[in-house]
Amino acid sequence: MMVHKYVNEYIREYEDGKILFNKERIDLVSYLRKSVFSREDLYFDEIQIDQCVRYIEKWFFPLQSFQKFIICFLFLKRVDSDRLHYRKILIMMGRGGGKNGLLSGITNYLTSELHGIDRYDVSIVANSEEQAKTSFEEIYDVIDSNEQLKRSFDLRKVKITNKSTRSILRFRTSNAGTKDGGREGVICFDEIHRYLDAKTVNVLKSGLGKVKHPREIYIGTDGYVREGFLDNFKEQANAVLRGDNPESNLFPFLCKLDNPEQVNDHHNWELANPMFCSPISEYAENLYETVKEEFVYLEEDPSGKEEFMTKRMNLPEVDLEKSVASIEEIKATNKPIPDFRNKVCVGGLDFASIRDFAAVGLLFKEGNEYIWKSHSFVRQGFLDSVKMKVPINKWEDDGLLTIVDEPTISISHIVQWFVSMREIYGLTTIVADSFRLDLVKTALEDEGFTLVYIRNPRAIHSLLAPRIETMFANKNVTFGDNQLMRWYVNNTLVAIDKFGNKTYLKKEETRRKTDGFQAFIHALFQADNVLEQEEEFMLADINF
Repeated sequence: MMVHKYVNEYIREYEDGKILFNKERIDLVSYLRKSVFSREDLYFDEIQIDQCVRYIEKWFFPLQSFQKFIICFLFLKRVDSDRLHYRKILIMMGRGGGKNGLLSGITNYLTSELHGIDRYDVSIVANSEEQAKTSFEEIYDVIDSNEQLKRSFDLRKVKITNKSTRSILRFRTSNAGTKDGGREGVICFDEIHRYLDAKTVNVLKSGLGKVKHPREIYIGTDGYVREGFLDNFKEQANAVLRGDNPESNLFPFLCKLDNPEQVNDHHNWELANPMFCSPISEYAENLYETVKEEFVYLEEDPSGKEEFMTKRMNLPEVDLEKSVASIEEIKATNKPIPDFRNKVCVGGLDFASIRDFAAVGLLFKEGNEYIWKSHSFVRQGFLDSVKMKVPINKWEDDGLLTIVDEPTISISHIVQWFVSMREIYGLTTIVADSFRLDLVKTALEDEGFTLVYIRNPRAIHSLLAPRIETMFANKNVTFGDNQLMRWYVNNTLVAIDKFGNKTYLKKEETRRKTDGFQAFIHALFQADNVLEQEEEFMLADINF
């Protein structure tokens, strides 16, 4: 196929050493050359590309080479059917990279007579109305300040209509419970790091396909919601970049640091924000100075580093002095749980509050690997009163938790779970925090279990911390495909006192629960004694 000049120019800038590419963009070029440029059944619609570029540069702003590169793939089509090759466009980069500005220019062009598709409606979706209106208001202001454009568009506070194509541009909030899909030509999802799961996206894009050339455009910077929609979407993008799915309709343009150490060299910042590539624009120069000031301030206030790395460098970084493990170490727990039928295990229980969450689990050991099979109980009344920023209902569908509609979580749920597990596994001993143990001690002992309770959990935390750090660092922890457990661990704050003692607390008291991780710690306290491993682990012999 003939590769468009803007594509060739952008790649040549990198190969000539004029600009830097992060690993994902290097992989993108490799994938394109192998799986796209070699095909004869695809072509770049040069007329649409050139019109779109000229339109944006005339009415909005001069385009950078990376923005022209992206635009080309919006108009990559199939020769036989004239269908779009890429229906989904994913753009991720550091804050200030011009994502919304590019979205404004593209979407305004797509509703115009130059694009030439009647009733090609556009919806721009974000979690908040303020964010959803960002591009809408930019487009509104551009049209309102140009008499020629005002003759082509009808401006209203909630929609912008092209008089010729009758295409409508709207902004919407991402409330999947109340918004159905319409008849859009393109749906643009902003702030994708805030989406808990794919439900919102699936509902809102359900109207696509009724108009020619349907598109989905996703823009954003990384965030703090783990195991949500964005993490899953990034996995899909990386599969495309690896070449695992050459027929994918997803075009991923991902800009980020490759590793945290690169942040110390300012020249590397363009890996996350291509606006910083040479020649640098006036806008980018001002932005660069702002980012540099923020970076320098981190020396005085290191607490802002996580925000800086996540938002400016598009690389979520866990502060290991505040978190149990790195993101990659937590992800590494996603390994299959073996068939341990009749194998000895130790039970763990965390029952800190009978009004929100309770967690139970079984800990096995095989060689150096600790395998944790767990379940949680959640009270419906708590979910009604506190808006959880996690996919609770999906986790229930996956069998990871049970939602109970009762004034408090009944002891019977916990007892019955352990009884049912004893029918499968060698379970005799259960370990729990003594804070609430009086509520469950009698019921469990009546069923024949041996109860071990911890009088001073904080002392246990400090003594277990080195082992926990080593287990995660060596990737010797297995949770199975358990997003709930990974969420528990990610929510756990490692507090360090002036003597260096570590305690496992919550990063946020109400919404970010840690019950499953606390139950895991309780079981770990007795693991080697109960599981009769060869290595000595004498913590259980210490009288706290």
